[in-house]
Amino acid sequence: MATTPSDSSPTDGGIAGIAGLSETPRGERLHIALLGRRNAGKSSLINALAHQEVAITSSIPGTTTDPVYKAMEILPIGPVVLIDTAGLDDEGILGEERVRKSLSVLDKTDIAVLVVDALTGWGTWEDTLLVRLNNRAIPTVLVLNKSDLVGEPAQVRTATPGSSREHPPWIPVSAYQGRGIDLLKEALIQLGASTREEPSLMGDLVSTGDTVVLVAPIDRSAPKGRLILPQVQAIRDLLDHRAQALVVQETELASALNTLQTAPRLVVTDSQVFKIVNELTPPHISLTSFSILFARYKGNLSQLVSGAKAIENLKPGDQVLIAEACTHHRTDDDIGTVKIPRWLEQKVGGPLSYTWVSGGTLPENLDSFKLVIHCGACMLNRRQMLSRLERIRRAGVPVANYGVTIAYLHGILERVLSPFPQVLAVLQSASTPSGSPHTLSGKPEAPAQTQTQIRT
Repeated sequence: MATTPSDSSPTDGGIAGIAGLSETPRGERLHIALLGRRNAGKSSLINALAHQEVAITSSIPGTTTDPVYKAMEILPIGPVVLIDTAGLDDEGILGEERVRKSLSVLDKTDIAVLVVDALTGWGTWEDTLLVRLNNRAIPTVLVLNKSDLVGEPAQVRTATPGSSREHPPWIPVSAYQGRGIDLLKEALIQLGASTREEPSLMGDLVSTGDTVVLVAPIDRSAPKGRLILPQVQAIRDLLDHRAQALVVQETELASALNTLQTAPRLVVTDSQVFKIVNELTPPHISLTSFSILFARYKGNLSQLVSGAKAIENLKPGDQVLIAEACTHHRTDDDIGTVKIPRWLEQKVGGPLSYTWVSGGTLPENLDSFKLVIHCGACMLNRRQMLSRLERIRRAGVPVANYGVTIAYLHGILERVLSPFPQVLAVLQSASTPSGSPHTLSGKPEAPAQTQTQIRT
């Protein structure tokens, strides 16, 4: 039996990321990937955009190995992440692995910058990459680097194979001389404005002056002196929409509700105390969780709700994948490795076989699992989470997230989806084989579990 992962569990089911005081979380930044062949000047271009030596540059092809991430601001877009990648024409066993890692960046790429060496021109490598980008509907900027070493851009071999295929206009730049960098930034700003249309965390649920009660348990897994990232983002989102946030622990919820002269528009709780908060919150007050809010904000809540229905079909011995997007120190009552497995097995009536993954990738054998349960994804950007969900869907495997799973197992999923009528309809339209609510009783120890851990 493998040892339980030594990462730590923040509250609300693996939503890690302790909030900083000034930095925008990576998951909230626009991800801009620079892609191209070796020695096209991607690293030099990163440095020119960042106005500092962020990436190592060299005339030796293949200097960049693993993707390099640089957080910066591009006004008026705001906070972005520039991703430097290895050359897509890298060779050998290690080269193939570098290419694989570079292509995996596409899962999180909001805007692609395809960098072409003006001395080399366009070729089959660029054609293949552009097809990949078009298939994924990733907005793309074509950059002709080292343009200072050639004549007019029109004289360079820049026609895409097939000639009739539409492609973005070329932007001639010289990362070495700093020429064309402003034009590139303008193109990124234009694309950034159109790609930042994301659903609001709570903006469509509240109006100016509304009060929202946020229930934030302080237990051993809570970071000392800080709130976890989803709690901080919820507070900021309410402030952005001129609403009021009242933050309490579950032990103070009843008194807080009695103190308010007007009922709050919404109560948002950590999923781990769902049962207590559900009992304390009057039925006429809407209730949901941070994890469910993030499921809607970062991914596809309807898909995750549909996936929770698959719990009804689980049998002892079935394989379940529990995926978290980050690594953290786990406690002995961890939500992902202890609590959710215990609740699942109470429902199923026997032990299940678990695989846990932490980090940026999912296992290749997704189709071997009966169910995937994902964390709240606060550390992922929206495109990356949607890419994960699409990959799981293609494998034919149902997927739910922590908050949806916990609410379903405690028989309160319908209530916590009440703020989202369209998603609630998805749940209500699905038949329940047992014809009865799904509840848990007692707190028996979890049966022995088959455990596998993959650390990425």
